[in-house]
Amino acid sequence: MSSPNVYDTLVIGGGPAGCSAAAILAEFGHRVLVLEREKFPRYHIGESLLPFTYQPLERLGLIERMRESAFVKKYSVQFVAPSGKASQPFYFWDRYDRDTVAQTWQVMRSDFDLMLMNHARDKGAEVREEISVKELIKDGDRVLGVRAVDKDGNVTEFRAPITLDCTGKEAFAAVRNQWRKKDPFLNKVAVWTYYKGSKREEGFDEGQTTVAFVPEKGWFWHIPLHDDLVSVGVVAEGKYLSRDGVKDPKSIFHREVENNLWILDHLSEGESTGDYYITSEYSFHSQYAGCEGLLLVGDAFCFLDPVFSSGLMLALKSGVMAAEEIHKALGENDFSPKRFTEYARALREGIENMRKLVYAFYEPGFSFKQVIEKHPELAGDITDCLSGDVNKDFSRLWEAIREFVPVPDELPYGMPLVPEVVRSEK
Repeated sequence: MSSPNVYDTLVIGGGPAGCSAAAILAEFGHRVLVLEREKFPRYHIGESLLPFTYQPLERLGLIERMRESAFVKKYSVQFVAPSGKASQPFYFWDRYDRDTVAQTWQVMRSDFDLMLMNHARDKGAEVREEISVKELIKDGDRVLGVRAVDKDGNVTEFRAPITLDCTGKEAFAAVRNQWRKKDPFLNKVAVWTYYKGSKREEGFDEGQTTVAFVPEKGWFWHIPLHDDLVSVGVVAEGKYLSRDGVKDPKSIFHREVENNLWILDHLSEGESTGDYYITSEYSFHSQYAGCEGLLLVGDAFCFLDPVFSSGLMLALKSGVMAAEEIHKALGENDFSPKRFTEYARALREGIENMRKLVYAFYEPGFSFKQVIEKHPELAGDITDCLSGDVNKDFSRLWEAIREFVPVPDELPYGMPLVPEVVRSEK
């Protein structure tokens, strides 16, 4: 085993959360190492950007690169009943500035994530691919670094005063520290594939996200991508999707296509690429945001049900937030857990706000249209939260939604783990 390599910050995982944090820390002049187990470009699901992804992309300096890219521009969202009847598109420009937040993108993750990784490299971060972190190096409760193995079997120790866990749904630290907690309600199954040459809308509507309903509060996503591809998948309770003993993802997918006439029509042209994917038990929360020497970022901190496409926005936003706070920590040589309390609080606030809307969405018989008809003044609040402007006071909105369906209590998770000896001294 080689001798330890010492950095200012270690980043486990080279996805959007990890590379956004690495790019900003490197821009500040810090020595940053990103350890990624795969070779980019690589496949990943989760292709739709919310309007309020604009702010972290702007902080990263990537807006012009996004505008010049082949990614499909997204201006709206629409909802479709099982009968095929579609709502009028909800255009972001009805509320936001057309030159900034009102236009976002549908991204091919292999291309988008590679762009972010190369951006981190351009800023000065060191990125090593095809190297797997196997364990955290600890001194008691304090994380000192990681032990990793490259593709040739070489074991190396890397050390830093702070390590960022950006491992996505794998949630490296949360799993190993037994911090991972299931959401009490949001445990869905998703089955998806890609179509080439299928129908899509024209003009400004070409890139809109479509949420198309099926029975039992299930729904399809329909996300147009570049190169004439469409990402399309169905999300519902596992007992609904596996009814009659059907387990094969392809069979499940094509059975459910028959349950929404809009989806059936749009997939009547073109053909599937042939690959069908399935994943289950979407949502989880980490009991803690980290401990001394460790901070969780993006999906490693929390993965929320994908119905409102919040994952990429939260990954990029949390990566930027974590980097800004770590820059201060490096300057002050203070990596105590309590200094990351505001980071954790802000992240949990946004997650809880989005989570309340997700819970309402899945309640039988509920629609946001009901709320807007009774409380038209709250239409803007619903739009803001669904667009990713999640760190604001929505208390009036929750009071209104409670008139129709329950609103979940906030979960007691997400603050940094403060050692017992520190707590006892307070």
